[in-house]
Amino acid sequence: MKKIAILGSTGSIGTQTLEVVRENKDIKVLGLAAGNNIKLLEEQIREFRPKLAAVWKEEKAKELRENIKDLDVKVVSGMDGLIEVAVMEESEILVTAIVGMIGIRPTIEAIKAGKDIALANKETLVTAGHIIMPLAKEHNVAILPVDSEHSAIFQSLQGNKRGQLHKILLTASGGPFRGRKQEDLVNIQVEDALRHPNWEMGRKITIDSSTLVNKGLEVIEAKWLFDVDIDQIEVVVHPQSIIHSMVEYVDGAIIAELGTPDMRLPIQYALYYPERRYLPGDRVDFATLSQLTFEKPDLETFYGLRLAMEAGKAGGSLPTVFNAANELAVSKFLDRKIGYLQIPEIIEDCMKNHKNILNPSVEEILQTEVNVYEQIESRW
Repeated sequence: MKKIAILGSTGSIGTQTLEVVRENKDIKVLGLAAGNNIKLLEEQIREFRPKLAAVWKEEKAKELRENIKDLDVKVVSGMDGLIEVAVMEESEILVTAIVGMIGIRPTIEAIKAGKDIALANKETLVTAGHIIMPLAKEHNVAILPVDSEHSAIFQSLQGNKRGQLHKILLTASGGPFRGRKQEDLVNIQVEDALRHPNWEMGRKITIDSSTLVNKGLEVIEAKWLFDVDIDQIEVVVHPQSIIHSMVEYVDGAIIAELGTPDMRLPIQYALYYPERRYLPGDRVDFATLSQLTFEKPDLETFYGLRLAMEAGKAGGSLPTVFNAANELAVSKFLDRKIGYLQIPEIIEDCMKNHKNILNPSVEEILQTEVNVYEQIESRW
């Protein structure tokens, strides 16, 4: 019986992780953590019977305690609560599906406690990769990528030595606005940006996919996961989302991972690695698949991707600025307080006005986020 805990159990990745648990029957969920959706969290608690549940706000935790007082489940709150779930003694794997930089501290503590990490929280590596990866190595902990693209790269590396890797080919669907120019995006509304052509994801990541900022975050994440330079990562737009990413080796051979767009596959692979298990669902039918196409990303229209590459090359605290600025800008767009094209404008403005800290501590990373938020609120 594999024992896991999940941070972000009510989000897109968290709920799909629980689908994998339902299907396999040999995973025990010991801990669940969520933000504000205590109705769904209560349903999950009643189905999976964890020992521990965490909610961000204490008033919500108090409400949940009352709702499940008939069950023997401890309910905690705040950052201390997230960390308590992350370091549960019997747990073997922590699924970090929580959104935002809030995931950094629990991930660090889980690594120190010897837990393998099924990583779906981009911000942890984007902002603190220089801390996380050496720490994982020190504690002999596996960082198992859950993102579709990073899982594809991870799978394509199996059986080969990292030193034989020449280049990572990171695929992108291109989002709902592929082929459009800036003048075509002036009047884009929230509903337009939330219509992703291939994937069903949370609201924030769907907006990020439409701006290609999500791909930029994945570039920085790949740098840390696979110990490569930004220049060794090439983004390739692949609208069909059948090839999830590729690895080019020093001899010119390219190995790719293909499949239908289904996040349960990388989740299940991370939970059972190196074992593969049957997964119900659609399969690629090459007899009916008409074509696979590829193109370069438009870095002028979707210049958030270019800004991410610049931040990734510079390193230090600049990726935190990129991430934090995007996070608040997307939130403002979803709240209809700014226009769609202002998202990359805000990111660029914050990056230009930041003095880079070359090797930031966790405290400096979190303070950088606060500073960026204050700058945006004062200027936008």
